[in-house]
Amino acid sequence: MLQEEEGENFWPSFTDLISTIALILFVLVLLAFIQNLISGKNLAYIRAQLDGTAKQLGNSRAQLATSEQRLKALVAEIEAGQSQLKLSEAKVAAQETAIADSNLQLDALRTRLRGIALLRLDVLDNVKKSLETQLKGGKGPALTVAENGNIVLNENLVFEYNSYTIKRDGKPLLQSLAATFGRVLADPAVRANIDVILVQGHTDERGSDAYNRELSAKRANTVLDFMMESNKPLAKDYSGFFASSAYSKSRPVNTAHNEQAYEQNRRIEISIVLKDASVRGLIDDYMKRVEVPAAP
Repeated sequence: MLQEEEGENFWPSFTDLISTIALILFVLVLLAFIQNLISGKNLAYIRAQLDGTAKQLGNSRAQLATSEQRLKALVAEIEAGQSQLKLSEAKVAAQETAIADSNLQLDALRTRLRGIALLRLDVLDNVKKSLETQLKGGKGPALTVAENGNIVLNENLVFEYNSYTIKRDGKPLLQSLAATFGRVLADPAVRANIDVILVQGHTDERGSDAYNRELSAKRANTVLDFMMESNKPLAKDYSGFFASSAYSKSRPVNTAHNEQAYEQNRRIEISIVLKDASVRGLIDDYMKRVEVPAAP
């Protein structure tokens, strides 16, 4: 009896043990499933994060490639700018050299033009001094030099009023004037730059235009003819340098309406006209030798 009871008590206990173990195994399997389920979700989340990170990395790489291209383009622009700057500096240096050369040539041109201008003043001064030396003792200056550089002979030195006949006292003056011009024109440098020595007749405002024009023309021609007749070498060698003109009353030196003004306006002027070709030749020669720098 005792053995039977012990056998009955053993088997239920074993059955309980087995049930407990099975329950534990179920719980462990359940826990493993839950853990796998949680791990799978975590893995999917991590994978999604990895995909997002990979996408961002791809975008960053694309941006980096674009930035590298822009940087290369910027470097190329900087290098091109530096090359252009060097070219510009070279052009500026060349222009500065050309300007310096041009300034030197321009200074030389100014010197030569000044020389031509001084030549005219020198001729006038020589004529004036020569006549004043030869005609010392007369009343007042034999002649004056006007602001325009012309030699001025007052009417009363050469002509009677309203006449174109040379006065006896005026003949020595014109003879000296002819001799002086002969000496001046004997200088080849002077002749090379003189175009014409112009004898001009001027009257006052009284009288008709036609009469004054005729009177001024006759006076100018009479002075020129007398100078040539009184100095044969001048007529022979240098007559081609002389001409006459009549200005009538058109160029008064004093616009007042009184006897003093009328006396000043009645005059003979002798103008020494330099050759324009001499001046133009200097300028043309300068322009040929000067290279105008091209605009950058």
